[in-house]
Amino acid sequence: MSSKAEESVETTSGESKPITFAEKQAERMKRLRSLHTARNEARTHNHQEVVAEEARNKLPPNYEAKRRQAEWLMDDKEKRDEAEKQGKDYDRVKLLHISAVEAERLDRKKKNKRNPDQGFSTYEQATIRQYNRLIKNMPAADMEQYDKQKQKYGDAFYGGPNVIIHGMHDDRKEAVDKMVNDLEGQIAKRAKYSRRRTHNDDADIDYINERNAKFNKKLERFYGEHTAEIKQNLERGTAI
Repeated sequence: MSSKAEESVETTSGESKPITFAEKQAERMKRLRSLHTARNEARTHNHQEVVAEEARNKLPPNYEAKRRQAEWLMDDKEKRDEAEKQGKDYDRVKLLHISAVEAERLDRKKKNKRNPDQGFSTYEQATIRQYNRLIKNMPAADMEQYDKQKQKYGDAFYGGPNVIIHGMHDDRKEAVDKMVNDLEGQIAKRAKYSRRRTHNDDADIDYINERNAKFNKKLERFYGEHTAEIKQNLERGTAI
């Protein structure tokens, strides 16, 4: 009976030591508690990961980019403040640590960001781009002149519904010349734009589709003067 309830284990000295059923049961319970603890820790960790993943899924798609941009702006502001305290020009100091290729890329990116040409989307966007282009060339506001005109015209300065302001303001010659130059520049720039030509019903139809018509125009542009006589002979039926 005792042989079934007892087992032996080999000690470090090489001697076998009998283990009772109670000791064996205690060892198993210890391992079981360890497994329970590990399972609870894994369950807690998985729950935390699920909550964190759900929170990340609720964030906007560009959250990481915005976060990196905010960190960069904060770091850049700290460096700029530090440079100002030392009496240095931060923009020049920053250029010392970047390559010429990177500096050229940043300058090109800055120019494109001022008034990027994204093509025509809506008339509203086209008007906004035109407005931004016009005010970009305007000089800084002269607040002293602004206050003088405000005192001179009084209520008529803001042009209310019951105020007649026609003939009260005198246009400066410099402002008129600047407006004329700007309008002439717009006209010259607009003249360079190409537009889709309207279809001429009286023209000869020598094509089968629009692509073929474009190809024929190219041929006419490059070889028209050399093949004009051949074409006339073919049309009259007198070609040899």
